[in-house]
Amino acid sequence: MSIRVLIVDDDPLVRAGLSMLLAGADDVAIVGEAADGAEVEAAVAAHRPDVVLMDIRMPKVDGLAATEALRRRPDAPQVIVLTTFDADEHVLGALRAGAGGFLLKDTPPAEIVRAVRLVAAGEAMLSPGVTRRLIDHVSGGAAMDRRHRARALLDGLTEREREVAVAIGRGCSNADIGRDLHLSVATVKAHVSRLLSKLDLNNRVQIALLAHDAGELD
Repeated sequence: MSIRVLIVDDDPLVRAGLSMLLAGADDVAIVGEAADGAEVEAAVAAHRPDVVLMDIRMPKVDGLAATEALRRRPDAPQVIVLTTFDADEHVLGALRAGAGGFLLKDTPPAEIVRAVRLVAAGEAMLSPGVTRRLIDHVSGGAAMDRRHRARALLDGLTEREREVAVAIGRGCSNADIGRDLHLSVATVKAHVSRLLSKLDLNNRVQIALLAHDAGELD
């Protein structure tokens, strides 16, 4: 079945460009568009997308607020945030709110299609190097509080669960983790599901950010 995609951007040229780009993928279907975060919930209810490509900076309701609202839904679609800058503090906020990854707007077409496929499958489109720059960009007085909280959460995991969490933080796919830890992909998926439940998180990007916050990747 095709991956259903909703495009949210206040620039009609960007929406048209993304629609044309994704239309070339046999397994992707553009089911709708929205011009502002204020329109997102209605568009999701009407079109039932699997993935939302979400611009961050929009005039009425920005992508951060729209992502937070979407991820509270019981049937929440995956969200990929779009930005012009790779050190945009709003991107980190959107990732913490539950976005499954982010893309720069000048990302090559093949990588955009790959990102949609990965996020639709429950993987993450997350570059550890860029994530580290994002965290460094906005780190301040709250950074130490986040580190203490993150370490306390990781201390409640089993050794294997912690290894999986750190691997996710390094940007590894389920297949990569399985190979490195000598586990089947199904077993890795089970560990990821347990991590999400035990840590009260809703996707693997948030696991990765927790590993970064805890200093496990320093």
